[in-house]
Amino acid sequence: MNIHEYQAKQVLKGFGAPVAEGVPITSADQAEAAAKQLPGPLYVVKSQIHAGGRGKGKFKELPADAKGGVRLAFSIEDVVKNAKEMLGNTLVTAQTGEAGKQVNRLYIEDGADIARELYCSLLVDRQYGRVAFVVSTEGGMDIEAVAHDTPEKIQTIVIDPATGVTEADVAAINAAYGLTGDAAEDGKSLFPALYKAFVEKDMAMLEVNPLIVMENGRLRVLDAKVSFDGNALFRHEDMRALRDETEEDAKEIEASKWDLAYVSLDGNIGCMVNGAGLAMATMDIIKLYGKEPANFCDVGGGAGKEKVAAAFKIITADPNVQGILVNIFGGIMKCDVIAEGVVAAVKEVGLKVPLVVRLEGTNAELGKKILNESGLTIQAADDLDDAAQKIVAAVG
Repeated sequence: MNIHEYQAKQVLKGFGAPVAEGVPITSADQAEAAAKQLPGPLYVVKSQIHAGGRGKGKFKELPADAKGGVRLAFSIEDVVKNAKEMLGNTLVTAQTGEAGKQVNRLYIEDGADIARELYCSLLVDRQYGRVAFVVSTEGGMDIEAVAHDTPEKIQTIVIDPATGVTEADVAAINAAYGLTGDAAEDGKSLFPALYKAFVEKDMAMLEVNPLIVMENGRLRVLDAKVSFDGNALFRHEDMRALRDETEEDAKEIEASKWDLAYVSLDGNIGCMVNGAGLAMATMDIIKLYGKEPANFCDVGGGAGKEKVAAAFKIITADPNVQGILVNIFGGIMKCDVIAEGVVAAVKEVGLKVPLVVRLEGTNAELGKKILNESGLTIQAADDLDDAAQKIVAAVG
């Protein structure tokens, strides 16, 4: 689960991280009052969407030379003017794709005099099985280019879970940044605080970009991006309350209600599979034969008839889907249960696109019998290769 920047900063502030004063708004009418709550005279007007690259983004409805999704304002009048331009318009960034995201919230924040921009993130390093700090002296909007062109400028400091962030870890991070004086002193409290927030709130990723050294030599979290481990959200009702469903795909929201692993993609062949590995293989073979998957959908190993039917309905609700491939290996899950779920869903929502089903494993023959006797237009496949070729040919 992702949250907005202003929410992430409030979470980090609760752990002692230094953040600027700011006010979130949802209407341009609120902009003047929000700005008056801040010291000024420099303000920052920030689009609040679940995507990076906002500063370099462009609004669909505004001229090509218009400013991006993060703007400096040097008066309250500028704040109001920018708010009117940005709210309700669609911001396109490198991470949103061409469709972009509508800006429904802004964060009006107190400006800062920046001396240096640094990059800091925390994540679970799969190589070590531990939380790690990923740091670079090259913070700001071009961190992706740094990772691609000069990866040696990015360093990783792995944290021992038995000790947490030690003085030696802080010293290593400070050294990686080249911090001295007040900034290094701030690091002694900031870096343990970020780690504490990451662990206690079961975050999947915490990114501060940029982490700045101000002209006065102090550190400040200038931007923050946080995502949480969905499997741990039951422990954090306060974090669940921060969820903004308007930023999420409606199909993914519906899938989460059924505990389905579902991700929307850009293709036109819908996939329903049990098992993440098999789902990846299914998507790969669709691409091998020249088409693109419309989704990743793993119904899991123990799904029942109702869950399968729900998954099928979600897939068919996607207007981009021109064909559906169901690929099931019956282990814990029985193929006849899958077949019953598919038949029930088709009878309820109808079938307007080609459907190919491949069943293998427990009760596979019974499952095929259910499909064959359903009276529905369903193509059976002998194996995965056969299934992929049939659905690609059917879509044309």
